[in-house]
Amino acid sequence: MKELMAVEVKENIDEYTVTDLCNIRGKASIAAVKASREYFEKEMGGEDRWSCGFAWVNICDIKGNTKLGRKMKQSGFKKDYSGSYCEWNPSGIAAQNIDVKEIGARAYADVFKKYGFKAYAGSRLD
Repeated sequence: MKELMAVEVKENIDEYTVTDLCNIRGKASIAAVKASREYFEKEMGGEDRWSCGFAWVNICDIKGNTKLGRKMKQSGFKKDYSGSYCEWNPSGIAAQNIDVKEIGARAYADVFKKYGFKAYAGSRLD
């Protein structure tokens, strides 16, 4: 895996490059994995139990036909049915517990918010 570079917070999200977006995405993934693993170990005792579900992150208000939209696609994002860029199970954790997945999704969204994006974690029970 390539080492992640520091990304300066821009006043306008349109100024981010594809490399910046890849690095932000990497930082967000690391935050999601860390948050999910910590919860899984501390709160659940390392045992997958309780309610099952899904979690994801939506990054909103970016049109696909803009420069930023094209950069989002080049950095690996795909649009979902709502028109936002979406990342399913951003922690990548194999557990079925919805709490673990939600915590990872919130951590992922928080990183994108730090860089000025409109990002939300979503979830649903299975």
